[in-house]
Amino acid sequence: MLEIQWRKSSKSSNAEGSDCLELAEYGGEILLRESDNPDVVVRTTRAKLRAFLGGAKEGEFDDLA
Repeated sequence: MLEIQWRKSSKSSNAEGSDCLELAEYGGEILLRESDNPDVVVRTTRAKLRAFLGGAKEGEFDDLA
């Protein structure tokens, strides 16, 4: 089995890097998990992630941060 290569932002909010989301690409899907709860994985598509990131870049979710 191929090992999943998780990536996280350099903007993680604590020194241990446990307060962040991690992303990976595996089997044509985009995977998302929280560093402190790695057993829960959300799967999505590149198109859906691209749409979300576009909204985030435009500030659509700033009220949640």
